[in-house]
Amino acid sequence: MNGTLVGVGVGPGDPELVTVKAANLLAKADVVFVPVADSGETGRAEQTVLYYAEAWRVERVVFALHDREHTQRRERAWDAAAAQVAAWFAAHPGGTAVFATIGDPCVYSTFSYLAASVRGVLGELDVQLVPGITAMQDLAARSGTPLVEGREPLALFPMTAGPERFREALERGDAVAAYKFGRMLPETLAALRATGRLDEAVYGAGLGLPEEDIRPAADLDPEEQGPYLATLIVPPKRPARGHGLR
Repeated sequence: MNGTLVGVGVGPGDPELVTVKAANLLAKADVVFVPVADSGETGRAEQTVLYYAEAWRVERVVFALHDREHTQRRERAWDAAAAQVAAWFAAHPGGTAVFATIGDPCVYSTFSYLAASVRGVLGELDVQLVPGITAMQDLAARSGTPLVEGREPLALFPMTAGPERFREALERGDAVAAYKFGRMLPETLAALRATGRLDEAVYGAGLGLPEEDIRPAADLDPEEQGPYLATLIVPPKRPARGHGLR
């Protein structure tokens, strides 16, 4: 009998920003897998999950979360994670397992790699997805920043892909959101400054957590790096109300 693996987005960190559907699944799933780094610290997804699931139902899955490139070590981590989850299904035929991921399982999540790898081991597996609130949505709400209006496009960039495309979007005047720029914060700020977009940019890290840091990007030290799980939103310039509808 096939089991069910559900990728559940648990939002950017605030446990109150988990959907009702996600909370219900976390409360009743047979097991909740959470991604952790090989260094063993409690990850942000696990912190949120523990508000809804007993610790005995939470099982850690090690990923090479600190690796920024596609490496052999990362491949081995995916294989080991898939073997761990597949072994659970072999021991619990027909069971329901949740994999909790920060943000949304379809946006820069480790879940897609895990699901494909587990399917490769088991052959057949019912895979489902529950969307979650993303960091850019949370930052826009917490900072009171309308992200897009009317016909305005939105560009989402992982800065690990390089700053060139980020700069191109800034030069077009689009609304822009950036992730994964901690080690590239100086380059990110330089691109904002060079394109005249620094003043409207908003920075956020630790959203919904005690260490939350939300401020204008212009207030950041241009020489220092930032945390990996930080978010930047740059709304387009709006000279008048309803400008985006024109």
